[in-house]
Amino acid sequence: MFTSLRPSTLDDVSRAIVEQLQIDGRKSYSDIGRAVDLSEAAVRQRVQKLIESGVMQIVAITDPLQMGFNRQAMIGIRTTGDSRVVAEALSKIGAVEYVVLTAGSFDIMVEVVCTDDGDLLNLLNGTIRNVAGVVETEVFTYLQLKKQQYNWGTL
Repeated sequence: MFTSLRPSTLDDVSRAIVEQLQIDGRKSYSDIGRAVDLSEAAVRQRVQKLIESGVMQIVAITDPLQMGFNRQAMIGIRTTGDSRVVAEALSKIGAVEYVVLTAGSFDIMVEVVCTDDGDLLNLLNGTIRNVAGVVETEVFTYLQLKKQQYNWGTL
């Protein structure tokens, strides 16, 4: 999880390494080195430094539909009390993939993935609405996901 509040400035070479890994997270250090004009060892050191500093993670991303999760939704949540405490409780729910504190008509937005509408209904009524401090919810059901990318700050 990215939690740093200090923005990191990447030089052009580090940015190019991140771009190479965004294209293919399994690309070898030697292949990346050829693409960015560095040795394999230099690429390995830079990648390790990017990971240790929290700038980057290398993860496998699955397609929820291919994994049997046929219902995705964003849920706007209005709270009472400290919304940070509510957000922390929501972040512990397995089906909740994304939690963000917001300004505007909702205090918190969460993204959820569920197997079907019944699963979403059970999650909403049996879990999310039972979290202390949750006052109101509004569900935005995904009909079709048109774009999702993970290349912030490089392109």
